[in-house]
Amino acid sequence: MVTRFVETLYPDWQQAFEGVRLLHSEETPFQKLEVFETPGFGTLLTLDGVVQTTTADEFVYHEMIVHPALVAHGAAKSVLVVGGGDGGCLREILKHPVERVVLAEIDAAVVEVSRRFLPTLSAGAFDDPRVVVRIGDGLAYVAETEEKFDVIVVDSTDPEGPGEVLFTEKFYADCARILNPRGVVVTQSGVPFRQPRGLTLSYRRLRSAFSDVTFALCCVPTYVGGFMALGWASNDPSLRTLGVESLRTVADSRGLVTRYYTPEVHLAAFALPRYIQELLVP
Repeated sequence: MVTRFVETLYPDWQQAFEGVRLLHSEETPFQKLEVFETPGFGTLLTLDGVVQTTTADEFVYHEMIVHPALVAHGAAKSVLVVGGGDGGCLREILKHPVERVVLAEIDAAVVEVSRRFLPTLSAGAFDDPRVVVRIGDGLAYVAETEEKFDVIVVDSTDPEGPGEVLFTEKFYADCARILNPRGVVVTQSGVPFRQPRGLTLSYRRLRSAFSDVTFALCCVPTYVGGFMALGWASNDPSLRTLGVESLRTVADSRGLVTRYYTPEVHLAAFALPRYIQELLVP
């Protein structure tokens, strides 16, 4: 049946997808999960009426939440992804010479449905022997594990609402505990123009656990409202001050094939417009 999908993220402002076809709908133990076929954005995955990813523009988000950290670190062997059940982060991480990637996803249905209806996102990553999928509460996993990681990617829902539990001081302190020296934590931090409170809270709480905290920006068409912010937290400020040639050396040595990420974009992403700088209040 051809229909219309209207996102419900904001009560006063909406984006609508016309002429879509519903491919799948279910109530998981955690959320309402739907998949649509769209004329302009390929396959669309939504949770509780909010756009999570589309096959047309997902590359922007997944490349930028992964490659700046992996390229800047330069020697990451172990990576943790909290959330990320669609597999897009896994796909990009596996472009690097990592040895182990743990995916902690609370909702098994997200993994199953993404593998079935959006297979290009994971592109076989779930079957890679370096990947370990742990279905369960990512918050609890980070709090309880004794394993250490070089990079932690928090690919969660927005910083306000159900996903806010992954933006607390306790969670970030737990991330710091399991992060190796020179490690980096990258977090999905919403759209600052429409979610300013979420960005400020993320900044304050990250600062409670890490000495070097800022945000990188990218433009994802279906994450409406301007720039998408990606939190960056580390105790090694040198990782954020590498020159473009150093970044290019790492990227080229790995033969990175990307559609959005470049070493130049990597550097430029950390240049914050004034209205975003003003949200970074201690």
